[in-house]
Amino acid sequence: MFYRPSDGHGLPHNPFNAIITPRPIGWISSRGRCGDNLAPYSFFNAVAYDPPQVMFASTGEKPDRVFGKDSTENIRETGVFCVNVVETAMRDQMNVSSGPFDGSVSEFKQAGIESCECETISCLRVAHAPANLECKMTQMTELAGLYNYVVFAEVIGVHLRDDCLSDGRFDILRFSPLGRLGYLDYCSVTSSFSMVRNTG
Repeated sequence: MFYRPSDGHGLPHNPFNAIITPRPIGWISSRGRCGDNLAPYSFFNAVAYDPPQVMFASTGEKPDRVFGKDSTENIRETGVFCVNVVETAMRDQMNVSSGPFDGSVSEFKQAGIESCECETISCLRVAHAPANLECKMTQMTELAGLYNYVVFAEVIGVHLRDDCLSDGRFDILRFSPLGRLGYLDYCSVTSSFSMVRNTG
């Protein structure tokens, strides 16, 4: 099968998200004039080591916001946000936080998630997440289409949950990261393997 996205795919469901999988989930917490917000984004990844940098993309709009979603509007206002790593055990809370709540509603409270203040920025973080990345925005770019924004940021503070450290390494098998697949599907990382990199 071949299709041009501009012509449509002819399938019952859009296959695009199912092709690019699994995707890490950036559970983005931010604070703005309306209050604190927490929302998951599966267009998320690390993009550089030195200094450490991440990105996430927001698509779609909310009627009560000018710049897409609560997260992007808050970040435009403050220039900071926190990425909270999602473990499989918190999948239900993460799912609740994805709801279309009014900008004044705290998803932390709606989902019953314990929060605490970040160290380097004015923002809440998920208190018991396996890791939290405190971020300072470096750029926000509007992409083609309606309400498509990509946010790039430098990581200026890192929290690691103590029980996720093993022999000096951040051990993902101690918490099983949640990944996003296509459609309504997710995956849980429960095994891993190592390979020596080909250096030619």
